[in-house]
Amino acid sequence: MNVLLVYAHPEPSSFSAALKDAAPRTLVAAGHTVELSDLYAEGFNPVAGRHDFTAGFAADLVREQTRLARADLLVFIFPLWWGGLPAILKGWFDRVCAYGVAYADGKRFDHGYFVGRRALLALSTGGTPERFAPDGAYGDIRQVLYSVERCILAYLGLEIMEPFVAYAAPRVDAAAHTAYLRRWETRLLEIVGDTAWHAQLQARAEEAARNRDDVEEKAWSSQR
Repeated sequence: MNVLLVYAHPEPSSFSAALKDAAPRTLVAAGHTVELSDLYAEGFNPVAGRHDFTAGFAADLVREQTRLARADLLVFIFPLWWGGLPAILKGWFDRVCAYGVAYADGKRFDHGYFVGRRALLALSTGGTPERFAPDGAYGDIRQVLYSVERCILAYLGLEIMEPFVAYAAPRVDAAAHTAYLRRWETRLLEIVGDTAWHAQLQARAEEAARNRDDVEEKAWSSQR
């Protein structure tokens, strides 16, 4: 499997960084290919604008869209800030998953460009599991993540995996961190080792390619 890790945290000592470091180590050892987009370290520009279309394609945009095109599994590693994505990660979606590159009119959800591929959100929170319970202060975590999972990932045609959540990461002890990391490694290996998914990915490859037919050239010049 080809795995793209998109990582959004500025602090190397964060628990998000520990998740980021464990993922390629685990996946490569199991024989998979991993690419890492470390958005802060690579200086990714999250601000979309006319420059993305009128001044030629910036190097960071070309790099990220090329990585996206190669990925079978997309893994997004980030801290939950204000109930949502860090701005730099939201900007990654804004710029990289552009019209004509990641979707087009009528080419969404089950007819999207990325049908057959998978996406996984891996996040750390400051709040405890109780705060993210259905009757908790913040509401169920899937409700909190709904706009990302449904209106971005599923919109592109991706199959959404159950999110990996390290609750209260800044508040728990070293033993809890270790347990989180062991579960994280196991979860990754379960996903990439799913032979039924391997077959599905291959079976839907032609469908995904057909979904791009007759729209790519028009999409680039569309007024949006």
